[in-house]
Amino acid sequence: MRKAYNILTTIILILLVGLAAIMMLPRLLGMTPLAVLSGSMEPTYHVGSLIFVKEADANAVKPGDPITFKISADTMVTHRVIAIDTQNQCFYTKGDANNTPDGGSVSYENLVGKPAFTVPMLGYLAVYAQTQQGMIILITTILVVLVLTFVPDLLFKEETPEKGKEKKNAAVHKKSKK
Repeated sequence: MRKAYNILTTIILILLVGLAAIMMLPRLLGMTPLAVLSGSMEPTYHVGSLIFVKEADANAVKPGDPITFKISADTMVTHRVIAIDTQNQCFYTKGDANNTPDGGSVSYENLVGKPAFTVPMLGYLAVYAQTQQGMIILITTILVVLVLTFVPDLLFKEETPEKGKEKKNAAVHKKSKK
């Protein structure tokens, strides 16, 4: 039973550490994780994926590059650049799955960066973890890992032989060799 607890605890711990690494390491490298909420960039970026956006200089962006840009204070979009107007310092973009270009232009100032890499399906988890129910499940999972880590040690203490009996058995063993 103790072995099952150890295996389960190890698996859950590895999953949590892996998830934390996927979420935190890119942030430490200056990337912003964003969940893909629409299919406008299918098949390049699937709905539910998590894309990690790295800052980019507007002058380094070329037609054909996917870029992430702000359309409002709290909303960002990732679409592909189809044309650049260097004189007016703006991009013209289009979603890969869209038939027509986006209406209007994107100012260089609104450029957030370029997607560096994507992790499929992780966007669903990232969005869910920001809900009240998701936070409760996340905290509960962490508590369960802690319980599974420490409770088995209390419940299944290994019996250690008493010191007096240990010496007596050793002495008996030595006598039987003669």
